[in-house]
Amino acid sequence: MIPIKAIQQLSFTVFDFETSGLDPKNDRVIEMAAIRVVNGVVAGEFSTLVQYDGKLSPKITELTGITDDMTACGMDEDTAFRILNRMLGDHILIAHNAQFDLSFLHHSLMRIAGRSFRNDFIDTLTISRARHVYPHTLKDMCDRYGIPLIGGHRALNDVIACWELFRTMHEEQPAMDSLNVLGYMRKYGPPKWSPPNAKLVPIELKYAPREA
Repeated sequence: MIPIKAIQQLSFTVFDFETSGLDPKNDRVIEMAAIRVVNGVVAGEFSTLVQYDGKLSPKITELTGITDDMTACGMDEDTAFRILNRMLGDHILIAHNAQFDLSFLHHSLMRIAGRSFRNDFIDTLTISRARHVYPHTLKDMCDRYGIPLIGGHRALNDVIACWELFRTMHEEQPAMDSLNVLGYMRKYGPPKWSPPNAKLVPIELKYAPREA
C-alpha cells in the first residue's frame, strides 16, 4: 500500500475527452484536456477543441454545449494528439470512467500514429463504486465530497474536478492499490477492449437502503 505522502513523489496526468459519440472505433474526440501533476502540484495544463468533419447530434450538443461551429475552429486532430501525448509522457493516467477515455485514447493513437500507450492508470469511477453507493458520476462524487464542479461535461472542468476527487479519496483511504484496476458491470460482461495491463474486476453496484 502506498502511503498518502507517496503520491507527492509520483507523476500523474489527469485527462478527459468529450466525444462525438460512444463508439471509440468510429466516433471522434471533439474536445480534450489534461493536467500534469508533479510532486503533488499541477505543473501544466492543455485544453483544446478538436476539429470534427461530421455533424454533432443534438444530444451531444445538449450534453456538452459544444456545437459544430465550435469544432470547426478547433485544433486539427493530429496536432492535438501529439501535444496530448507529450502531456501523458510516462505518467500514471487518471480519469473518471477510465474505460471510456482510455478506449478513445487507444483507438485514436492507433489510427493516427499506429501505436497505443503503455501507461499505468487509475480509474476514479472504479474506486467510487467500491466505496460508495450509487450514483457515481463525477458530479455526484464531487457533490459527495464538497468538490466544486462548474460546467461539467467540458473537458478541463472535468479534469480539474477528477484530480481533486482522486486526491481527496486518497487522503480518506489510500487509493494506489487501485492502480490498473478496471471495474466493469458484471451483468454487461467485460469490455470489448481494455489496456493489456488492466486488472479487470466484475462489480455489482451498491445502493442505499430504501426508506421504510
